[in-house]
Amino acid sequence: MDPTIEAVFYGRHEADPRALLYFEWRQRLESGHLVGGFESAVRALATADPADAAACSALVEEIESAPRDPEWGFDEAESADFATSDFAAHAISVPDDELLDRIHGGWLGRCVGCTLGKPLENGFVWTREHIRTYLEDAGAYPLTGYVPAVLPPPFPLNPTWPVSARGRIDGAPRDDDIDYTVLGLHLLESRGPNFVPDDVADLWLERLPFLQTYTAERVAYRNLVDGLRPPATATVRNPYREWIGAMIRADIFGYVNPGNPQRAAALAAREASVSHTGNGIYAAIWAAALIAAAFTAPGAPAALADAHAVLPPRSRLAVALAEVRADHEHALSWEQAMHNIETKHGGYNWVHAIPNACRVAAGLLWGAGDFTRTIALTVQSGADTDSNGATAGSVAGILLGARGIPDHWTDPFQDTLHSAVMGYDGVRISDLARRTRILV
Repeated sequence: MDPTIEAVFYGRHEADPRALLYFEWRQRLESGHLVGGFESAVRALATADPADAAACSALVEEIESAPRDPEWGFDEAESADFATSDFAAHAISVPDDELLDRIHGGWLGRCVGCTLGKPLENGFVWTREHIRTYLEDAGAYPLTGYVPAVLPPPFPLNPTWPVSARGRIDGAPRDDDIDYTVLGLHLLESRGPNFVPDDVADLWLERLPFLQTYTAERVAYRNLVDGLRPPATATVRNPYREWIGAMIRADIFGYVNPGNPQRAAALAAREASVSHTGNGIYAAIWAAALIAAAFTAPGAPAALADAHAVLPPRSRLAVALAEVRADHEHALSWEQAMHNIETKHGGYNWVHAIPNACRVAAGLLWGAGDFTRTIALTVQSGADTDSNGATAGSVAGILLGARGIPDHWTDPFQDTLHSAVMGYDGVRISDLARRTRILV
């Protein structure tokens, strides 16, 4: 990864031909294609000013035609078999009142973890070390409450900090990590569990503002406007197809399939295929399975083991997550585990699915069943802080139920969620939980 090039395009890279070239080359390189020989040409065009769009496009076509190295050590299909699988629903053993409380806990935990991570979301500058220094200087390390806003900060806080920093929260702030959970609920209510990818695409166009989408979703959205349909929306000039976007959309499929990880994974794979392939889809099915497993597993380690079973065993994601679980089993410290994640996966963009899924797994394992410690460790690990905090918070909230989440996390929300999804701004979080329960 070249952080200098990547930082140039942060926030506007989806439409820049230089970014398309650079990130497509990175995607092909990371997934075992023989594109190393293009590096000098890619870097020259990616740093040219003004952009040479024609030359960038021509080189992208060459890169796209490069074969995969036959000696590459992984086995990854471009899409998951789960996307076309049909796993039946089954009855669960969780009592009805407890089930609603735990679904509510998932929604609340997701909102809490997302809000906690929002001020620090920018992996180019908010590294684990920078986060720790900032919080220590503020007297807030380790985190036990929302991130304080110390002004001026040593690095720019995320622009959303005025509504997500400690003492400033009035309702759960709007975020794409929660928008997609809301949109997934609407999808299941309006189209049912037999929805197809075209249903997902149509719903995006109907209810989701284009400028509230990012990376792979923004490219897929633009492809839809250009007349493409899934799965082409995920593959045509979409170099972000293995980033975290599909993973952040997966929780709702776990909420409605408690104790049924395989069915949750199947629905998540189908939905993810609109914008992602490969490890982008694998991260989504893993997250959905993890959420579903949390309803019946005795704790996070067991839920993670159940979720691991849905992954292609020789995928990069499966190997990476197995290493995190092994570090925990070998009693390494959280700091040692994080060092290993950063050493092995630091070459990926900070929004890529693989290093972020590893951070979620580490937060859940070393969080040891404590809600605050789980989301704090996850956010303090850096990278996509709000997305990872949301997923870890969702799992921790399900394991404990809404009644088990400390009040100081949820009181600032006043049971209200702000959302960019049409028709949902100001919705009650408790109402979302009840509507989700009806779909189980």
